[in-house]
Amino acid sequence: MDQIYVVFWTQSGNTYAMAEAVGKGVADAGKEAKVVPVSEVSAADLAEAKAFALGCPAMGAEVLEEGEMEPFVMDLEGSVSGKTVGLFGSYGWGDGQWMRDWEDRMRSAGAELAGGEGVICQEAPDEDALAACENLGKTLAQQYSE
Repeated sequence: MDQIYVVFWTQSGNTYAMAEAVGKGVADAGKEAKVVPVSEVSAADLAEAKAFALGCPAMGAEVLEEGEMEPFVMDLEGSVSGKTVGLFGSYGWGDGQWMRDWEDRMRSAGAELAGGEGVICQEAPDEDALAACENLGKTLAQQYSE
């Protein structure tokens, strides 16, 4: 069975809930989801992956979490070319600029974004946000099979 990583960082649990929903979508599409906190994975673990998901909430002035997720994303940037990457996360204020910046970084590094853009929600994910995350997981699984 093909395994798709869903790597996340969470502070309040909102992004974890989104990661679980992405993993459910992957599993519903017939692939194995490996939902793991960023502290338990390295960029090398994703080196051979054709598709994976990354989740992080907006922090501070609409940036990625700087202690673990930002260094991880920096490590990945050199190896995402030609891969399909799903992005997701929650925010408390602002308008989602951190996600637009993250999307631009991944595209500039040569990645294709699953679904064309990241999945975001304000605060805790509602039913619509969870459904969008499940769809993201299904899209990743389909991309992985191609």
